[in-house]
Amino acid sequence: MDKVVSTAAEAVDGIRDGSSLAVGGFGLCGIPSVLIAELRRTGVRHLRCVSNNCGVDDWGLGLLLAGGQIDRMTSSYVGENKEFARQYLSGELEVELTPQGTLAEKLRAGGAGIAAFYTRTGVGTQIADGGLPWRYDAQGGIDLASPPKEVRPFAVTSRDDEAEDGRRVEEHEFVLEEAISTDFALVRAWKGDRHGNLVFRTSSRNFNPLCAMAGRLTIAEVEELVEPGDLEPDEVHLPGIYVQRVLPLTAEQAADKRIEKRTVTPTTTTQEA
Repeated sequence: MDKVVSTAAEAVDGIRDGSSLAVGGFGLCGIPSVLIAELRRTGVRHLRCVSNNCGVDDWGLGLLLAGGQIDRMTSSYVGENKEFARQYLSGELEVELTPQGTLAEKLRAGGAGIAAFYTRTGVGTQIADGGLPWRYDAQGGIDLASPPKEVRPFAVTSRDDEAEDGRRVEEHEFVLEEAISTDFALVRAWKGDRHGNLVFRTSSRNFNPLCAMAGRLTIAEVEELVEPGDLEPDEVHLPGIYVQRVLPLTAEQAADKRIEKRTVTPTTTTQEA
């Protein structure tokens, strides 16, 4: 099945006010910038986004945030966006902060058909006990807080060379985390074929495959479109069964990437040395 669409407008068709989106990328690496720009152009509002972070003030999901198009963010890191902080603290934006590994597993579980899972991450904190501010009011008070989650003990077996049978069994508490699935997923791949099989490069592989799995309709922008059969099966990171639309990028679009923080070593002249 050929899943290629010719324009960004065709790619995001169907995303309406109130839609939930899983958006790939890690920092500014591997973000679906062309699809995000198209959503900004459409003016769609009241979006509920799930992403590792919310871009920066002038790039990535930060563009939608600046336009007042996002109502809710589920993220693990939000430290690079001043507008994000302003909207959150002023009560304009609802935010659910989630540990990064937990967020990744919630997305993967949603794509794998797993309703929920137990993890030790967050036990003994507000993640499990509840009370994390999701939304503030205009006066700085907490308008909506996270609810408590189910916590239960499990027996965990670990290696113990001093034990007679070589193992130790201890009881630990685990918190129940529910899976995440969304109406749509937006991802960016290094390569992709017409069937939607995708290959991601380096850090862009962190969240893109997981977001793609979580979306009920997944849209992938690809830097290089290849024909079916051109990708070796072993190099495919995400099979096309998870992808419904493929948008090939132009060379200019593929090259338009931002560096979140540029760090360089000052040059020294011989005289200075």
